[in-house]
Amino acid sequence: MIKRIAIMGCGSLGTILGAYLNKAGLDVMMVDAWKEHVDVLNRKGATVTGSVQMNVPVKACTPDQMDGIYDLIIYMAKQTFNDIAIPQMLAHCGDDTIICTCQNGLPELAVAKYYPKDKIMGATVGWPATFVGPGTSSLTCSPDAPTFEFHLGRLNDELDEKVYEVQAVLEKMCPGRVNLTKNLMADRWSKVMINATFSGMSTVCADTFYYVIHTERALTCAVRIGRECIRVCHAMGITLPSIFGLDFNKLFDYNDIAGQNAAIATVQKVFGTIQGKASMLQDLEKGRKCEIRFIDGVVSDEGKKLGILTPYTDAVVAIVSEIEDKKRPLQNNLDAMPDLPIA
Repeated sequence: MIKRIAIMGCGSLGTILGAYLNKAGLDVMMVDAWKEHVDVLNRKGATVTGSVQMNVPVKACTPDQMDGIYDLIIYMAKQTFNDIAIPQMLAHCGDDTIICTCQNGLPELAVAKYYPKDKIMGATVGWPATFVGPGTSSLTCSPDAPTFEFHLGRLNDELDEKVYEVQAVLEKMCPGRVNLTKNLMADRWSKVMINATFSGMSTVCADTFYYVIHTERALTCAVRIGRECIRVCHAMGITLPSIFGLDFNKLFDYNDIAGQNAAIATVQKVFGTIQGKASMLQDLEKGRKCEIRFIDGVVSDEGKKLGILTPYTDAVVAIVSEIEDKKRPLQNNLDAMPDLPIA
């Protein structure tokens, strides 16, 4: 039975999840490497702004202050910290500890290099958030929005009592909106596609998701990236499950302007009110490395292996990498994106 929980990495998402779980009365330790953030969490609690307003008393510590064994570790640190964070987690894992990854990309595969697959779960996070400052994060979608959900499964795709226990934990935040999957990698690729399209373009444009969705050129690039993602997935034999009520296999599998325009119209209708900005952009604004190689980079790499052209995704990787390396300014770089006919 899950009693002792740690959230490893309490940035924009981890701060909000920690607030919800502590509000529900669970025994949760919020773990983060930024001491100032940890100190504020302990003194003032976790503050959630945006579509939800609350302040919740919490317990927090830095990784070196963790003690004992946890029944469940919810891994939310950026994948750029895997080499440091995974060993820190393993030091506090017992025989029955579950590690549930909630990161971008395909994080279960990274954890599985060091930890048994049958003890690894993954939960794709639908809801967006923006880190405001020490102790505070903003939930940038409504709890009624289709994005306010998790998709949870095991790396070995089995559903058992442990999965239901973790589901019950996550439902303290999203009641009835933690969807179980028997094909975790397909769900992961769904999230990769969403991040590669909208987070990728939010970062390229140095602006919000709202800007991307309501700027014709930016949204056109986003749905072209989505099309590339779908082609890569289909070449791997992966059919994406519906996400947010949409079948992206059909929506982004277009071959002409009419299909592209239909995709654009659907995206604007479903996601048109979403605010916030990509976590990759938030990292760049703080002068940090971002997860570009774990998101758009995964699509580009798989495309090259399979002989699938991904020029729009490749451009996002190149632009963001140049920003990381200080070779390009962090500004609206939409003009650097390609403008190619539909092939």
